[in-house]
Amino acid sequence: MEKEILISIKDLYKTYRSGDIYTPVLKGVNFDIFKGEFICILGESGSGKSTILNIIGGLVNADSGSIKFKNKEIINLSEKELTKHRRNNIGYIFQNYNLLPSLTAKQNLDIIAELTNSPADSEEMLKSVGLEDKIKSYPSQLSGGQQQRVSIARALIKKPILILADEPTAALDCETSKEVLEVFENVVKNGTTLVVVTHNENITKMANRIIKLRNGIVYKTIENENPIKAKELEW
Repeated sequence: MEKEILISIKDLYKTYRSGDIYTPVLKGVNFDIFKGEFICILGESGSGKSTILNIIGGLVNADSGSIKFKNKEIINLSEKELTKHRRNNIGYIFQNYNLLPSLTAKQNLDIIAELTNSPADSEEMLKSVGLEDKIKSYPSQLSGGQQQRVSIARALIKKPILILADEPTAALDCETSKEVLEVFENVVKNGTTLVVVTHNENITKMANRIIKLRNGIVYKTIENENPIKAKELEW
């Protein structure tokens, strides 16, 4: 059965400027992301991992190249169109959780639901990540793993086609990381496409494909024929 391409990335270039200093980060990146797969983008610090993620998500503009999302070009969209793209299609999960400290877990989800056309139920989303007893808790009352699960639920409440996760377990210990990755397993099982940026090669064992970056280009793509489950991972 032929795979359906969700995102096609062609000849992507990005250079950052600080004063008179120019730093090329992406130097012609090419790869596809298929619908319903779990991809890991792996590379050393400075290899361009997060930049690719942010360009796909419409948070950063590329200098040149093409990104087609469901066959629609998103490079050079207006800010209004990018906002619509992010709102309707993408859920974000970050290393530092980005929860609003003055809101409860449920309220952190509700504020996103209010901006969404057909959101899921916030309490059901928290239940799906094992936090049904933390609905009224504030971020300061939650562990790091629990806060990350709230951020996953927040990403899922929009019913996104694609979830982008930037180093989602970097601040967590091994066992807590496994708990978060088990939630990711269910996300993919339910048909959502997941792209995870990481420097942790253990996580790549769960992925369908691994995209390896070096010096701003894709130097290797690995097909993982037998992804393992989160509980089988060893740090």
